[in-house]
Amino acid sequence: MAETVRKCKELGVKCGAHPGYPDVQGFGRREIHMEAEELTAMIVYQVGALKGFLDREGVPLHHVKPHGKLYGVMCRDYDVARAVVAGVPPGVPLFGLPGTAMEKAANDLGVPFVAELYADVKYSSDGMLVIDRKKKPWKKEDVRAHIGQQLNSQSVTATDGKSTTVEV
Repeated sequence: MAETVRKCKELGVKCGAHPGYPDVQGFGRREIHMEAEELTAMIVYQVGALKGFLDREGVPLHHVKPHGKLYGVMCRDYDVARAVVAGVPPGVPLFGLPGTAMEKAANDLGVPFVAELYADVKYSSDGMLVIDRKKKPWKKEDVRAHIGQQLNSQSVTATDGKSTTVEV
């Protein structure tokens, strides 16, 4: 973390925390049931670790963006989303999927929310992300088509082959 923060400072790159479930072997791509208090504490702990390195270098924390399965669960489960958002430092924006429980929790708790779209992640027919445990790289032309569809028609081709609306 120290080296990454120093390099970001050197290059003028903004730093954000990317907290996730404590699933080292599964790289945060497996759901772990945790109580609300545990989730909040986990976020405070993980963000706090990065914040220590940022403070040492005089670099501000720019945003928080949940990782892997935690991100997906936060999109559909308001209680999990609210517990995670409660651990985000005051005034720090949360990056997430628009129109989801994550955005609602951020709004309810007064945390700035920055909507994002995904260039290389599939969507289900209900507009949720499909987190692949064994992610494979996308071809450039597939990424271009996926982004183009989102920007031009506010839709994606879902995993069932049908077009579904997404907020952009």
